[in-house]
Amino acid sequence: MFEFHQYLGFLLFLTIATIGFWLLMFLASFVFYWLGGATVELIKEKRAQKKDEQ
Repeated sequence: MFEFHQYLGFLLFLTIATIGFWLLMFLASFVFYWLGGATVELIKEKRAQKKDEQ
């Protein structure tokens, strides 16, 4: 029937696509983590500034 060398291109494509998918998930989660932390810090600064004014 089929031999292993006939699947090498397909396996290479799957490997690259899988690595690309997980890299995209990692980078997206890192960006959302960074934006979330920056937002929390901004809210804390505004609360502290309001508290100082009172």
